[in-house]
Amino acid sequence: MDIIIVGSGKVGFSLAEQLALEEHNVTVIDDDEDSLRRAADQLDVMTVQGNGVSAASLREAGANSADLLVATTNSDEVNMVCCLTAKNLGTGYTVARIRNPEYNSNIAELRRNLKIDMVINPENATAIEIFRLLRFPAAANIETFCRGRVELMGVRLQEGDFIVGKPLHALSSQVKKLSLLFCAADREGQVSIPNGAFVPQAGDKLYLIGQPESLDQFFRLLGRNAHKVKQVFLLGGGKVSLYLAKILDSVGIRLKIVERGEERCRLISEKFPRATVICGDGTDSELLESENLAGCDAFVALTDRDEDNLIISLYAMQQGLPKVVTKCNRQNYAGIVRSLGLDSVVSPKFITASHILHRVRGMQNSQGSVMNSLHRIAGGGAEAMEFTVGPTTRNLGVPLKGLRLRKGVLLAVIVRGKDIIIPEGNSYLQEEDSVIIIARGGGILDLNDIYEDEAGFTSPAGGGER
Repeated sequence: MDIIIVGSGKVGFSLAEQLALEEHNVTVIDDDEDSLRRAADQLDVMTVQGNGVSAASLREAGANSADLLVATTNSDEVNMVCCLTAKNLGTGYTVARIRNPEYNSNIAELRRNLKIDMVINPENATAIEIFRLLRFPAAANIETFCRGRVELMGVRLQEGDFIVGKPLHALSSQVKKLSLLFCAADREGQVSIPNGAFVPQAGDKLYLIGQPESLDQFFRLLGRNAHKVKQVFLLGGGKVSLYLAKILDSVGIRLKIVERGEERCRLISEKFPRATVICGDGTDSELLESENLAGCDAFVALTDRDEDNLIISLYAMQQGLPKVVTKCNRQNYAGIVRSLGLDSVVSPKFITASHILHRVRGMQNSQGSVMNSLHRIAGGGAEAMEFTVGPTTRNLGVPLKGLRLRKGVLLAVIVRGKDIIIPEGNSYLQEEDSVIIIARGGGILDLNDIYEDEAGFTSPAGGGER
């Protein structure tokens, strides 16, 4: 596909990187020469220096015939006008990053009048992701499928966990009867799709998928009983904090918010009169101690500096807080994050890229199986996708034990009507099923992509690696 990205900041660069890796023709527009040079040097993309609102710049980038334009500049207004101009020039589909909460109330009208096909709000999406993590503190990551009927959770294994040191096929019948599947494992950055012979080790980040009730029972067996979060300590008063505070305040969770700027503190106090707002340096351990950080149920670091978020999150862990969530956009900090033991890390640019990639793949695959959702897990080392089985899907009615799946692909869950099926060898697909696929490295656009056409790899029941 021919794709134009306006703005080469964190979100734009990350999106251009991923789309270029998937072999799309990407052109980046920015008026900053240094940003463009970085994109041209590090990515396989074309660049145009200019203003994304300018029809001349858009024409130079190919907006007359582009399939998709994504406007990701720091200005909501620029992004909106950019989409309108591109649409009038002939671009097929437009996406605008709109972050200001004041636009939320009339977003439908804005989309209609400015010809915007999709609106993405990274900060709001990040707040929703954090809220899910706070609802189930025992999990490091949570993704939902089939309108909440299926969940995918990640957990960091510890010494003494009953699952450590035993192959998965040797687990007790109490675990095997649960409606769940071990679908991915991240061991020091190496992501695999486990089969029955996989032996979990302490330090592994293990991903499970299945019915929420079964996942809850597994965490109880693991000794990670989920306590209810009643008070949250927020560090930083930016957009993500405001969106998150609105959600938490609406469900009755008490808030303490630390922010440096006096004017910002006044704004937060006016919006959330029930919250305790502290004007000060949230990286000062003495301030946190005086505000009884250790007495809270959860800590969320949301400053604009990844380094500050990581350091102060480590301090919160040392204080024994049951749940610590950290905002970190830099992918090159992944190794540091793992070594610190910080598992619940959210990235606005990562979340934004996933939303847009989902849309791009849906556009590519308009005639095949419908992709309902796409989530990148294990630091981007694997993807979890929900498809609806259509009439063009191959091998309908054929037992899985007779099929060959691509290496690194797992058919994890089948939802058929009211039934949630963890696949076995005799399981099969039929039209209108919802199917959840886990793929290491990604690249799945359609359900037909999961099959291995060449001989040499025979899938066990449900898939897996050998």
